[in-house]
Amino acid sequence: MRHVETPLVNQVHDAPAAASPEPPAPGGTDPDDGTGPEASVPGGVALPGPARVRRSVGVPLKHGPDALMQAELMTFDGLADMGEHLAVRLGPQTDVPLVRVHSECLTGEVFGSARCDCGPQLNEALRMIDTVGGVLLYLRQEGRGIGLYNKLDAYGLQEQGLDTYEANRALGLDDDLRDYAVAVQMLHALGHTEIDLLTNNPDKREQLLGYGIKVRNTLSTGVFVNPHNTGYLRAKIARTSHTIQLEGSS
Repeated sequence: MRHVETPLVNQVHDAPAAASPEPPAPGGTDPDDGTGPEASVPGGVALPGPARVRRSVGVPLKHGPDALMQAELMTFDGLADMGEHLAVRLGPQTDVPLVRVHSECLTGEVFGSARCDCGPQLNEALRMIDTVGGVLLYLRQEGRGIGLYNKLDAYGLQEQGLDTYEANRALGLDDDLRDYAVAVQMLHALGHTEIDLLTNNPDKREQLLGYGIKVRNTLSTGVFVNPHNTGYLRAKIARTSHTIQLEGSS
């Protein structure tokens, strides 16, 4: 598997964010005065309401054969879809954290499927965030939101020659069912309204901006290509404008 890394942006580490069990609404606003995270944002859409950190626990994460990363895993109450989404905080605290909004991929992250690049992306994101400081938001949005069984059905159609998006449509599903309102709720609950975003997906950036999150910098992930996922990556470039640099791609 060939891996091409993207350099990190410079981060400011000399102004740690103040810790608070229940951070105030962004900008010091009262969440009930019509300007809190549940209100409409300029040029965007309304969040469904505020969430709060339910529990925070320290968990050492294995990184390589010997190294450990000290992570803080956080659960939430009040998320719009009532999903069991997680925030993984790593590294030094910063005013503008590096954030990865990462959707669950059981096949790639647990079983090591080579059909996608999700597992390597997750590992890279954890390492980068541990270095510079930030949060990985792990969203339970298997298969771009269509669920595990539908994703495996789509795999079967891909074996017949359809690409990942054509397979969704053949099942009567949209290309991508994900909405990132819960990610924004989680960021507000953690006190973050300005971030550096690690993604190749322009829709993630646009949705976060639409919900009022300020994206200072957008960083592309590395490229994790193998003989089994080349078509998948090319489809993401061609159909949804992912910023993936593949040889032979315009």
